[in-house]
Amino acid sequence: MGAGRGGQLSLYSLVKSLADNKQLLGMRYAEWCIAAPTLEADIAAAAMGLDDIGHSRVLYGSLRELGTPDGAADDAGDYANVPYLDRPWTEWAEFVAANAVLDTAFTLMIEALANGNVEVLRSRLKKMLQEERYHFLHGRSWMHETTAGAAVERAWRESLEWFGPENGDVDELHREGPLAHGVRDLRRLLEDRLGGRPPEAAIDWSRWEPIRRRTQAGGIDQATLDMLQGLAEKRYMPASSG
Repeated sequence: MGAGRGGQLSLYSLVKSLADNKQLLGMRYAEWCIAAPTLEADIAAAAMGLDDIGHSRVLYGSLRELGTPDGAADDAGDYANVPYLDRPWTEWAEFVAANAVLDTAFTLMIEALANGNVEVLRSRLKKMLQEERYHFLHGRSWMHETTAGAAVERAWRESLEWFGPENGDVDELHREGPLAHGVRDLRRLLEDRLGGRPPEAAIDWSRWEPIRRRTQAGGIDQATLDMLQGLAEKRYMPASSG
């Protein structure tokens, strides 16, 4: 399945962005594994971090089957992530909003891919959905206990940006079959899962970058980039004894 033609390139870019976001989300979760308000939340942060880093590896591996080799990013601009993940979070409310809103938005896209017509994605992504159910329950529980209004609004707005505009690449992939949902479906499902309404602020789609799926300039900081490059090069894997 070649990655250089129209819809296929769009699918590759979408899956890579999903992988980038899941890897960064996993790192941000892990940064809170000794800083959360309770021991149980510490443990959950570590577990969800490992889940999402594992999910990103599956997604990156799937890119090979889509006809394009995956490779380590050379600079921060190569990561197609939402701005919410550019920098470490400084408040627990940011963790909660990411857990409840962003993680749910990414899960909805995983569902759409897992129920689409691309076999490599259908076969590899089903297990992720079982693990993501726990993420959703954890985020929803903390949403009821934390005042995170501003962070939730930001996470929700960036989720809608990440889904993209109507009649864009996601809707094209929905029409062609790789995605089981279009943009309107994803927006509605996100509202249903969160039990609320999205923020009122309009999105300036003229500033939207199709590859990075965001309107805000900038990218991840150098410390985060160094960590990600370390993961890509397996610097933190134990040396084999053979």
